[in-house]
Amino acid sequence: MRTATQLRLEAAWQALRQWLGATVLPAQCALCGIGCPQVLCPPCRAQYLGQIQPRCRQCANPLDDVATLCGRCLRHRPAYDDTVTAFDYAAPLDQLLLQLKFGARLALAPLLAELLHVAIQQQTVWEAPQLLCPVPLGPARLAERGFNQALEIARPLARLLDVPLQPRLALRVRDTRAQSGVAPQERQANLAHAFAIAPEHAPSLHGCHVGIVDDVMSSGHTVNALATACKSAGAARVSILVVARTPPH
Repeated sequence: MRTATQLRLEAAWQALRQWLGATVLPAQCALCGIGCPQVLCPPCRAQYLGQIQPRCRQCANPLDDVATLCGRCLRHRPAYDDTVTAFDYAAPLDQLLLQLKFGARLALAPLLAELLHVAIQQQTVWEAPQLLCPVPLGPARLAERGFNQALEIARPLARLLDVPLQPRLALRVRDTRAQSGVAPQERQANLAHAFAIAPEHAPSLHGCHVGIVDDVMSSGHTVNALATACKSAGAARVSILVVARTPPH
């Protein structure tokens, strides 16, 4: 049950989001540029988002058959229990995330949350988490970028799912190099001991189902490291909710 203060804050955020949508984003599709009142035009939605792709239940990598788990997850089970993604991180949809992350087009975050919410609703088996936790940025990168794209997506997603958001549940205790700039064989070591659970929130994790929210999942080492920290603090289940999944090469 939301308090009156929470409702006022949500109304203010909604008004700000609408202002940003009108100010930051022109009245045209973010992908094809055609004039339309929506951020993404109906033809682009139908062309790029209309099909459901079979995916591994645990890591969300594409599958060619009816198996529920991919070979990699069968051989080496990650710390997280399941993953939902809205689309593959590939052209042209990757532009939506690039515009948000590096172009600071924050008005795209609600659209990405909506697309992720649609993907969640399409799951045949879905257990809602008890709270959402965005992947935190390190202090240096947060100061450089000015915002955490995972948090910007998690805010509207939490409202759509009606699940509490805890943005300060996890801390990035060690600044790491961006995973995109690290050799694949070094990515796991790059994130070793990078995350910790904030002491004041640790008691709430015992037996809890945590939903970790991020923009892009590539190797999975980032969300796996955070899931490991959650499980070590007592979480019973960890679900990954990620807008885009980089297909395996």
